[in-house]
Amino acid sequence: MNNMPENRIYLDNAATTCVDERVIQSMIPCFSQTYGNASSLHHFGTHAKEVLEHSRDLIANCIGADSGELYFTSGGTESNNWALKGIAKANRHKGRHIIVSAIEHDCILNTCNWLSEEGFFVTYLPVNSDGIVDIETLKAVINPKTILVSVMHANNEIGTVEPIEEIGRICKDRQVYFHTDACQSFGKIPVDVNQANIDLLTINSHKIYGPKGIGALYVRKGVNLVPLLHGGGQEAGLRSSTENLPAIVGFAKAAELCMHEMKNETVRLSNLREKLTWHLLSEYGSAYMNGSADHRLPGHLSFSFHGLEGETIRLLLLLDEMGIAVSAGSACSSNDKSHSASHVLQAIGLNPFEARGAIRVSMGRFSTENDIDIFINSLGKSLKNLTSIFSENSIINH
Repeated sequence: MNNMPENRIYLDNAATTCVDERVIQSMIPCFSQTYGNASSLHHFGTHAKEVLEHSRDLIANCIGADSGELYFTSGGTESNNWALKGIAKANRHKGRHIIVSAIEHDCILNTCNWLSEEGFFVTYLPVNSDGIVDIETLKAVINPKTILVSVMHANNEIGTVEPIEEIGRICKDRQVYFHTDACQSFGKIPVDVNQANIDLLTINSHKIYGPKGIGALYVRKGVNLVPLLHGGGQEAGLRSSTENLPAIVGFAKAAELCMHEMKNETVRLSNLREKLTWHLLSEYGSAYMNGSADHRLPGHLSFSFHGLEGETIRLLLLLDEMGIAVSAGSACSSNDKSHSASHVLQAIGLNPFEARGAIRVSMGRFSTENDIDIFINSLGKSLKNLTSIFSENSIINH
């Protein structure tokens, strides 16, 4: 018998989002009407091509790019792999040095591991206790053999927003390509590829209330990039594979909605986040925040409890039994069978024990103040069932 609550609360929007009903409606015609192959020359194909290019225009406009600089992919992981491997292979004659931050997503770090085996040299930029990249270190390590700097716009685990405009200026001055993974930030905070001097930018759909399995890579005109996939020559010959038109249309609609609603959503989500932050810090003497207080995504909060880091998974399960979905670190970390400590939390100075104990609450478009009130109440009940390695008084102030 299933005793799970009927009205469940979803606070894991940094992992993925539900598809907005308006996005679903925009996609439906692509399954039964506009279903042609965009490479075909007949009416069905040319109509699909028109819809494809209109969607490309909409998304490109969101980042200040020309539509011819945007290439559709299967998602953020492919785009990040393509950016790093494509630049490395196309520019190895210039140098084999790549710089990334120490808190990048696993798809960047694992790509760097692969490139290291292929003869490239990778420098990992340290971050401060807020998770912000050390700019002085970047200036010191960038050199004539550096071909790419890749620093994410906003971190998926702790929500810290990086100074990409400053990084972009440095890269432009040194004539080094700059790539940023904007999967967590796109649609939530502004990003302009020209203002930030970005040469390559990764975005995806499922973080912004669009369908899964679709993303894009912005590639500035003139950037030398080798294709990751070879085939029929779609996407100007740089990303072969028949375009996933329903998903692309949904992606474009999702992006359009986010741009239209961004200003109001930023205020609303920031208020919800601050309400939760105030409660945690005022109610629990052991609570501490992870990441920057001032440079953070609007609906993102990462926190921990001193002494309860070892109970994180149990806390998540207790909350899930009460109908509330949050996460420990990133969603992708649950695929790590070694259960290793978060590389992001260790990079900001937490020890390996503490780096296993973060709770990530990520609010979204459909999160309400009542959801946060219920979460606060459920968290308090759940904590009473946990065992601290310290005294009870270190957990809760009463």
